[in-house]
Amino acid sequence: MKKGIIIAVIVGMFGWAVYDFAIKSDDSNEAEQDEYVIEDESGTPLAEPDEPQEGNDTETGLEAGDVAPDFELETLEGETVKLSDYRGERVMLNFWATWCPPCRAEMPDMQKFHEDTDVVILAVDLADTESNEKNVPEFVDEFGLTFEVLLDKDSGVANQYQIKPIPTSFLIDSEGVIHNKALGALNYELMIQEFEKMK
Repeated sequence: MKKGIIIAVIVGMFGWAVYDFAIKSDDSNEAEQDEYVIEDESGTPLAEPDEPQEGNDTETGLEAGDVAPDFELETLEGETVKLSDYRGERVMLNFWATWCPPCRAEMPDMQKFHEDTDVVILAVDLADTESNEKNVPEFVDEFGLTFEVLLDKDSGVANQYQIKPIPTSFLIDSEGVIHNKALGALNYELMIQEFEKMK
């Protein structure tokens, strides 16, 4: 009788350990899936976002107080635009892809933000990560997006901006200086709150 109880206790403990391990493993997998990493063809991340930046507040860089690096990309309509074209206006620069669930969740708030303010939204799609080139225009139609969608066809700008998780957003003031950088999805209230602090 005692032997049976001891075996039952041991089996129960073993079962609990296996169950606990499986649950923790699932949780860590879900946590990893929340962060989308941009990699090159060999599987190496394009850049680490927390590499130190050289220079001072007046130089080009990727942190608050730095001048945002200029770039040139095509719109969905094939027009070429530069970030510097929007100097004098407040800009939200957002890196995203259609396959990214947090990006999809953020888009309705970005559209409302665009409609309710005079912010310029440049939504840079990581086009070389899309499974089909039709995904982006279909996504734009589905969400009724009226702001500028740019195509980063070779991840050159994502590399330049050291984008690792997406979505990532940079709020850039009218002088071209980064006011704020947000890793992950933003909601409407946060967008408005940070926008109102910008010049």
